[in-house]
Amino acid sequence: MSNQIIYHGSNVIVQEPKVLQNGFFKDFGYGFYCTGLLKQAKRWANTRGKNPIVNCYLYEENPDLRILSFKEICEDWLEFVVKCRRGIEHGFDIVEGPMADDQVWDYVEDYSEGRISKAAFWELIKFKYPTHQIVFCTQESLKTLKWTGVCNE
Repeated sequence: MSNQIIYHGSNVIVQEPKVLQNGFFKDFGYGFYCTGLLKQAKRWANTRGKNPIVNCYLYEENPDLRILSFKEICEDWLEFVVKCRRGIEHGFDIVEGPMADDQVWDYVEDYSEGRISKAAFWELIKFKYPTHQIVFCTQESLKTLKWTGVCNE
């Protein structure tokens, strides 16, 4: 993913990203969430109310960082998301992979609470469109991002 443009949907310009610990636990824990998909970033920005903004960043890889990457939804991804959503911290600087949108999260929650089996989870989970998220979990990881401007085309 080195030297790639990634996006952050918001309602403000974010020239200097920060690792925020707020509200509820997310798929990959606390951090600064971006995506490699402009369409998805626009959806995120539109959920923030008035003045949707897509911030663009150049990501330059740092091989010294601890990076976990999920290419697709798999059992390891499922277990990782369940732990993160329960507030269990991990030791990665950056985590990348598919996201659990609202519908998928309902299935993850049903599985984690024992209301459905793992087999039922895999039967129910079907994406209507590809998803992608990358979370920068540490201050050191944020140094890999260079703000390049707003890209609301």
